[in-house]
Amino acid sequence: MKPNYHLWLLAGTSILVVIAAMILPPVAQPAGYHHFADQRSFFGIPNFNDVTSNLAFLLSGGAGLVFLWRVHRNPAQTTFQDRKESWPYWVLFLNIAAVAFGSIYYHWTPDIDHLLWDRLPIVIAIAALLSATVADRISLTAGLWLLPLLMVLAVFSVLYWYWTELHGRGNLNFYIVMQFYSILLIIWISALFPSRYSHGNGVFQVIAWYALAKAAEILDERIFTWTDDWISGHTLKHLIAAFAAYWIVRVLRKRVLVTPKF
Repeated sequence: MKPNYHLWLLAGTSILVVIAAMILPPVAQPAGYHHFADQRSFFGIPNFNDVTSNLAFLLSGGAGLVFLWRVHRNPAQTTFQDRKESWPYWVLFLNIAAVAFGSIYYHWTPDIDHLLWDRLPIVIAIAALLSATVADRISLTAGLWLLPLLMVLAVFSVLYWYWTELHGRGNLNFYIVMQFYSILLIIWISALFPSRYSHGNGVFQVIAWYALAKAAEILDERIFTWTDDWISGHTLKHLIAAFAAYWIVRVLRKRVLVTPKF
């Protein structure tokens, strides 16, 4: 199949997914979402483990930003064929670092109003990774053009969910699209189009770690029980997701240009 066919298929499927989000019944926020397994307080910090484990995002995001700064200052860098390719990664790592503050703010007092600030940087980071994937594997121009558009859509998806919650009819449909369908697109694009750099398969490892983090989140209470109240699934989710973010830094450090495309 020709690459153009794949592009039309990607575009067509994306349009259908957005339409489905508009017409399907709204997916509401689960009533017990804010009730996490580990609610212990230490040193005056409520929900201590779920709060402090978010510092891992600050470390991962900070490591990414420091790496990009060093690349920016190195005229002989080989991480990016075109320095503009780093733009999505600046957005990505800035928001990964911001997840630490947003999620700490949420887990300190878990409720809808605080959850808004947790979700915003998460979905923007995923949108930035999708932009970087398009820039690498399909077209640099298209990837950079999509970056601000995807960021706007990411913010809209969270604000729309929050607005519907305030009006008593919570609707997660667009947020689900921007988080989970974006991840599916990253996998799909990465499977169809080769990277211009070595270690291109690292993106699948990143997604696998993130999937493991989501599984830990789902098993929050069970993991807390299995570990004899030592660590909960949600705390573990933070640590694994932060490690997934750091894996991106590892891939960028190792990669070199394989086949010029532009």
